[in-house]
Amino acid sequence: MPMTGRETADGPGAVAQSLFATTHWSVVLATADQDSPQAAVALEQLCRTYWYPLYAYVRHRGHSPEDAQDLTQEFFARLLDKQALAQVKREGGKFRSFLLAALNHFLVNEWAHHHAQKRDERKVAFSFDALDPEARYRCEPTDEATPEVVFDRQWAATLLEQVKNRLRDEYATEGKLALFERLQPRLTGAEPRLPYANLAAELAMSESAVKMAVHRLRQRYGELLRAEILQTVASPAEADEEIRHLIAITGQ
Repeated sequence: MPMTGRETADGPGAVAQSLFATTHWSVVLATADQDSPQAAVALEQLCRTYWYPLYAYVRHRGHSPEDAQDLTQEFFARLLDKQALAQVKREGGKFRSFLLAALNHFLVNEWAHHHAQKRDERKVAFSFDALDPEARYRCEPTDEATPEVVFDRQWAATLLEQVKNRLRDEYATEGKLALFERLQPRLTGAEPRLPYANLAAELAMSESAVKMAVHRLRQRYGELLRAEILQTVASPAEADEEIRHLIAITGQ
């Protein structure tokens, strides 16, 4: 997915605006029924990013690792087929909601036929074999959450990881990776934090400069978070609702 650099003279809003581009869910909804190459590319890129929440959902419904990989892969193979794009616009909504509804429809209607089919990785643009989703799934904490809650949690975790990786890449490009690594625990407050005075001494900066650096880090994180969410909703108006949902699900 394309990314811009740090904020320009147009202000932080220009960052989100520039990301409202060809890998966006709105592109899929707007042009899916026109056999648009842009819609196909956008859908594939979104699927590449958010495949794991669906795998976790299928596993949490009781399917074995092998069946979960087969089912998830076959689901994406059909979803990315050009003929399936025409169905997308009728579903509409957020990409998160569309994916889960489409997967449930697939599981209900296709599971009976699944065992008679062999895996055909040529159908999909990416293979799960190299991603080892089961190793990742085994690292997840065990709880009694519903498959739907598991899906939403993994969606939120994937989205936040995307944002943090992009922020890290920006700092690395500017030669400030070490600064990012020392300050990133202060993004959310979820990790133990050194006092500002200790950080200042470690980074050979003044305490006020460290506080300003943390402020800028959090500000940029918020910009990138909104930009990432904008790629998964149909319009900017839905972004705030999705952010509220993200906060709620990560707080459970």
